[in-house]
Amino acid sequence: MHDDRRLTEVRLDRFLRERIIPAVYPRRVPLTLSSWDVAGEPVPVQDALRQTFVPQDQGAAWGQPWSTKWLRLQGEVPDSWGSRADTAVEILVDLGFSGDLPGFQCEGTAWRADGSVIKAISPRNQYIPLKLLGSGMSVDFYVEAAANPDLSQGWTFAATPYGDKATAGTEPQYRLGPIVIAELNQAVWELHQDIATLSGLMHELPMELPRRHEILRALERMLDVMDPDDVPGTAADGRAALAEVLARPAYASAHQLVATGHAHIDSAWLWPVRETIRKCARTFSNVVALMDEDPSFVFSCSSAQQLAWIKEYYPELFGRIREKVKTGQFVPVGGMWVESDSNMPGGEAMARQFLEGKSFFLAEFGVECQEAWLPDTFGYSAALPQIVKAAGSRWFLTQKISWNQVNRMPHHTFHWEGIDGTRLFTHFPPVDTYSSEISARELAHAERNYRDHGRGTMSLLPFGYGDGGGGPTREMLAAAQRNADLEGSPKVRLGSAAEFFAGAEEEYQGLPVWVGEMYLELHRGTYTSQANTKRGNRRSEHLLREAELWCATAAIRAGAAYPAAELKRLWRLVLLQQFHDILPGSSIAWVHQDAERNYDAVARELEAITAAAAVAVLGEGEQEFLLNAAPHPRRGVPALAAATPVNAAAPVQSTDADGGHVLDNGIIRAVVNADGLLVSLRDHASGREAIAPGEFGNLLELHRDTPNEWDAWDIDAFYRRNVTPLTEARSVTLERDGGAAVVVVERLAGTSAVTQRIRLEPGAPSLAISTAVDWQEREKLLKLGFALDVRADRSASETQFGHVFRPTHLNTSWEAAKFEICAHRWIHVAEPGYGVAVSNAASYGHDVTRKIRADDGGTTTTVRVSLLRAPKFPDPDADRGRHELTVTVRPGASIADAVEEGYRTNLAPRVVRGARGAEPLFTVSNPALVIEAVKLAEDGSGDVIVRLYESLGERSAGTVLAQFAATGVRTVDLLERPADAPGVTIQDGSAELVLRPFQLLTLRFQR
Repeated sequence: MHDDRRLTEVRLDRFLRERIIPAVYPRRVPLTLSSWDVAGEPVPVQDALRQTFVPQDQGAAWGQPWSTKWLRLQGEVPDSWGSRADTAVEILVDLGFSGDLPGFQCEGTAWRADGSVIKAISPRNQYIPLKLLGSGMSVDFYVEAAANPDLSQGWTFAATPYGDKATAGTEPQYRLGPIVIAELNQAVWELHQDIATLSGLMHELPMELPRRHEILRALERMLDVMDPDDVPGTAADGRAALAEVLARPAYASAHQLVATGHAHIDSAWLWPVRETIRKCARTFSNVVALMDEDPSFVFSCSSAQQLAWIKEYYPELFGRIREKVKTGQFVPVGGMWVESDSNMPGGEAMARQFLEGKSFFLAEFGVECQEAWLPDTFGYSAALPQIVKAAGSRWFLTQKISWNQVNRMPHHTFHWEGIDGTRLFTHFPPVDTYSSEISARELAHAERNYRDHGRGTMSLLPFGYGDGGGGPTREMLAAAQRNADLEGSPKVRLGSAAEFFAGAEEEYQGLPVWVGEMYLELHRGTYTSQANTKRGNRRSEHLLREAELWCATAAIRAGAAYPAAELKRLWRLVLLQQFHDILPGSSIAWVHQDAERNYDAVARELEAITAAAAVAVLGEGEQEFLLNAAPHPRRGVPALAAATPVNAAAPVQSTDADGGHVLDNGIIRAVVNADGLLVSLRDHASGREAIAPGEFGNLLELHRDTPNEWDAWDIDAFYRRNVTPLTEARSVTLERDGGAAVVVVERLAGTSAVTQRIRLEPGAPSLAISTAVDWQEREKLLKLGFALDVRADRSASETQFGHVFRPTHLNTSWEAAKFEICAHRWIHVAEPGYGVAVSNAASYGHDVTRKIRADDGGTTTTVRVSLLRAPKFPDPDADRGRHELTVTVRPGASIADAVEEGYRTNLAPRVVRGARGAEPLFTVSNPALVIEAVKLAEDGSGDVIVRLYESLGERSAGTVLAQFAATGVRTVDLLERPADAPGVTIQDGSAELVLRPFQLLTLRFQR
């Protein structure tokens, strides 16, 4: 047979484009438009409906960036339209859409005159069924049109002014397209879906398979039987020609896909939070409308914050969602407040993500999520498995790891083992997207890509437009229905994530195990971008710790009221900022401006709350007290106590040396040369030199930072090839500050003025370096390094409730890919018997390298902290301005010293005046057991919650003793419900503990 395959395919494409698609809506009449333009920020619907609307031309330009236009659409449906069984009347609204990227351009919400939401209008979802208007054959409703500019710009990553209202300009972004009443021909629409399914499948099948050619010939017969001049009249004949190939059942061994509706909505990214609220309303109204049409449709919705917004701003829609939750169609998933970053939030913050998220879903819907849901987060902390389990959840889902640049994850379904040994059933959907359209290409890829064939038979398929929202469409549901049991395709069935996980867990025994973090080999720059946002997060986490501790102390010691509602509100605001495009620094300027304002407000309120608690605890007086919120003693004040500080240490000794300065406090000795570089650092206990021969500490280095793409997200390995060591100082002077000695170094980083204050305190085991920068660079990376005389084959980095080890060598591609790593408050490198800790107050990005010295064969291990970046997209002025970043370096440090140093650096001494001290609420007999949080119980009972963890990575025993009248103790989960915990023996008012390495434990003390 002659090969006319390509000719038939071209014929099909043109027939579809020119005949079938136009015939879906064969008749249209324009609507009459009027409009009202919002002067500033969006207004509630009731405010808009009271305005005066003026005539609006079809086809007119509109849409100053970030503005809103309200349209009123009016008209009458022509007689006889929609009277046939296979026709319906719909309103089509084109706001000036491009065909691509739903969620990244203008969008609309349709409203009835009574202020209730109808559904959304978006590029691939432009229709509103007449029946939803509830007005017979008359059309009269409103569209709230949002002129969100397209900041994606085709993903060229060019600098754009549109991310800040101050620079976005006033030029209209869009031009209204046709806004019409249209008659939908259902038979033609169904034929279009048949063709899309079969044509897509055909192109995925191997040429040698008969099935491919059978589909081609069926499509050819369809083209032959249809009349191009009467597509509506012959659509049924066309469908009949395809019926047989559509009815062929799937192979018995076909992969099974559980398709769950989804709309990954970034809580902020290339749009501000205020626009995300509207995106949620648009998406969820679409979803509910689809559920009304198709009872089999199931939608998975993560992020309690987004549903909290709907409850607050769209109560009528929230009520409809509640009803769909009851029917099992609208399914809350994830159990987190937002889909947060998982690398940078502190341990208690990650615990609160689940506490607040799961509590919201339980309170509002009576639903407890069993899966953690982080499809788009930029890598996954090794501490997550036990945090998820401690929250009462069983499963974990991610997708982003498919973006790895070098190494491919070996499994799609596996047990993930965390730092404490907890294992979590984990799935990584092989479709490699969380925004599937259920296309044949995606289905085929999911089946081919699945790495666990022969052991598992099923995977999850999250479908629906995402990132900017939009969610599933009726075309996607049509594709799912046609691929339910279709030869050549995986089997697709609609369902929930829980249904998938339960089925996969039952069928797949003897799972492979992945141990440790799931490091994303991409987006490493997110540990550093937008330093102000990161500093705000770190400061907020520690202020919340202090406020809860002292408020709990005030409640127990002085009977003060515990400000539970205020603390919950502030926690939720901080948790929102930890969303995976806010805290990572990968959003537009507007988002980060909002974040910084939020952090300032959080700090003001928490300082006031803590000050009031301190007055309640200490009383009125003039005696000076140190409020020590750290889990370790400080200046003679016990952990978690308030007492008069001891200042017994002698002043720091300082001498000049060759234009530099020697600082010595009897614990450590530091030598700073005439260029402000640290040339020697010794601890007197060991006498050992920490700085490598001929090398420096406190070395600032300026790198070219021009990643291939994803500017704010990425640091590419080639950045190291272009480096300028900042070894020349403009001035080096010595100052005295009480008993402390401070070397002040002035230098330039490019064109940016840098002032460093190298400070040694009396009695301090570490040297503190504060780097103040007026940062004016673009596409540069500033690092601060310490070349250490330590043969370290691995580094230890603090993560949630513990630390993670990473090799310093490059033996494999997996290690080589980790050229930039995340650490919380400290990083530690050591050889047996000796180590050095580097702590920070607001930084997360680090790198650790090693080299062998030619002269003495020793090993130099260099630890560098990433201080600042200057990416051009999506915020072209990212990080420009003044910053102050503090690190400390502690020679002769153990892991325990590193843990203590991290708290010391991040909890500034809080000295207040009062009349009396306060004993700690709890004492712990072993410093390896670190109390991370003390608070009153969520249920208002007055019980006291204490959360602690084993911090050293070894089996540790100790006693936690309440220093107040406690009638009993229970082990609880993160939601403060009774839960079994190994290694805990309860006694009256105390708990005897034998904890495994990094074990997390929450105790509830009854008062």
